[in-house]
Amino acid sequence: MSRARWKLSIQVDEPFRSRVRKSWLRKAAMKALSAERVLAPAELSLVVTTDEVVGELNRTYRGVDRTTDVLAFPLDGSDFPPLPDGRRHLGEVIISCPQAARQAEEQGHQLREELSLLVIHGVLHLLGYKDEDPEEEPRMRAREAEILNLVLEER
Repeated sequence: MSRARWKLSIQVDEPFRSRVRKSWLRKAAMKALSAERVLAPAELSLVVTTDEVVGELNRTYRGVDRTTDVLAFPLDGSDFPPLPDGRRHLGEVIISCPQAARQAEEQGHQLREELSLLVIHGVLHLLGYKDEDPEEEPRMRAREAEILNLVLEER
């Protein structure tokens, strides 16, 4: 498995660039891909943005008229054409930074930890995990915790 052949596109919108390090997001995504043994070449996109953007996406694509912490839009296995370099595009993970900050405060941990958890959660969704199904949710939550522990061990 070649980590160097995984490609991550990361966008952190203003005004969050001073509070959010792309390295945090990259580390969490790489740990999730590695732990799930995703074969290269593959790529995904991560976006950290506002409540308004996430709320609009949630309303448009899920029919839920409110913001949420993370949305995942899987593309692997869809009709998305293969990229010229042969990479599979796994999809897009979009995170609301204000919602992540609120949740971090409620949980009593740092924004970095919450963002890492949300990146992992989103990547797992791209890979087919489902927390909407009561039978599958415990498996997904356990896997999230395992991967988050790997991320936090290296701090």
